[in-house]
Amino acid sequence: MEVKPGYNQTEVGVIPQEWDVKRLGELFEVTSSKRVFQSDWKSQGVPFYRARELAVLGETGSVDNELFIARQLFETFKRSYGVPNTGDMLVTGVGTLGKVYVVTGEHEFYFKDGNIIWFKICGSVSSEFLRQLYLTPLITKQISNNSAGTTVGTYTIVGAKKTVIPLPPLPEQRAIAAALSDADALLGGLDRLIAKKRDLKQAAMQQLLTGQTRLPGFQGEREVKRLGEVGKCLRGVSYKGDSDLSTHDTPHTKRLLRSNNIQNAVVVTDEVQFVNAARVSSHQILQEDDILICMANGSKALVGKAGIFTLSDGQEYTFGAFMGCFRTNSTEANPAFAFYLFLTARYRDYINNLLAGSSINNLRPSSIESLEFSTPPLPEQTAIAAVLSDMDAELAALQARRDKTRDLKQAMMQELLTGRTRLV
Repeated sequence: MEVKPGYNQTEVGVIPQEWDVKRLGELFEVTSSKRVFQSDWKSQGVPFYRARELAVLGETGSVDNELFIARQLFETFKRSYGVPNTGDMLVTGVGTLGKVYVVTGEHEFYFKDGNIIWFKICGSVSSEFLRQLYLTPLITKQISNNSAGTTVGTYTIVGAKKTVIPLPPLPEQRAIAAALSDADALLGGLDRLIAKKRDLKQAAMQQLLTGQTRLPGFQGEREVKRLGEVGKCLRGVSYKGDSDLSTHDTPHTKRLLRSNNIQNAVVVTDEVQFVNAARVSSHQILQEDDILICMANGSKALVGKAGIFTLSDGQEYTFGAFMGCFRTNSTEANPAFAFYLFLTARYRDYINNLLAGSSINNLRPSSIESLEFSTPPLPEQTAIAAVLSDMDAELAALQARRDKTRDLKQAMMQELLTGRTRLV
């Protein structure tokens, strides 16, 4: 491959001529903490982090910690061996490997030896630049290769010292880190906004679906009804293993949806199977706004999950034997209003109670039809569904913006951390 002027081919790829290639052990001390025995763990004192706490801390900036060590022991370690300083970097060596936390100096803590590797960052390396590198395949592949062949994957001090990185001059490291950190801040802001909007939607569902809050122009008593009074739960298609299934469309098959097609309360049709059409009854062809329900699953947590079906590609779909479909009566219920009932805590508690104490994680159509809700007249149902649908649309737009920003950040990393685009 031809290398353009000003760049060199190296063991970490093509990089600018002004950049070096270094092993981390050449740049700074790589070590760990002194051993803290389990008998020294306390319920209060100075926070003590294992790999699991450090991974959360690096991801979110805070962690609910349950382990501590005595202040006296911490001070002994600090005086005799030192503790991480602001700008030092800690990397998980067990569990989920390669998770990074850059020490901020905002609070004191100690950490578990063997589980976490301590990089004592020196003045020639930007810890934020190194943190960004640890998010790239260049580093993750080295970690994976170093842990290959072990029963339990580990990233060791020896492996960390051998880890190879491209190293720009320090001013360029800082410029790259600043640009990528700005992208991280934007992503973090979007994540917080999405979480806030999601909480607001949950609160609105609780208020509107229970009648605690009424929309302007609506009043009067709500009526308690069973779901079976406003619709019907239908069972899915039975088939005989692979003999009735196909991997592609034919004139004699129907597209089949199963539990994995319900994702985040939406029915997705990217990956489907195909069932012998002769086994499919006309009422088992999904219609617009049908509510698809997981009726049986090895995991109790997945039983009862629901998604609303939307005709988007002109194809006909059916659903498997372990699935159900709740179809509303349009004169009695707004389909979108009915769907939001399936997202409530009341619905989830009802399903959990049905499954409690049973070794069979299986619902019957009558299980769904027997659930009672306080139901307003159809016009108010429609108005409530419109409010919640608008909130869903706002959330979807924010999530799309976050996804686009994440993709942009990934592209920035590819350009900046390889030197294809220069900031200095």
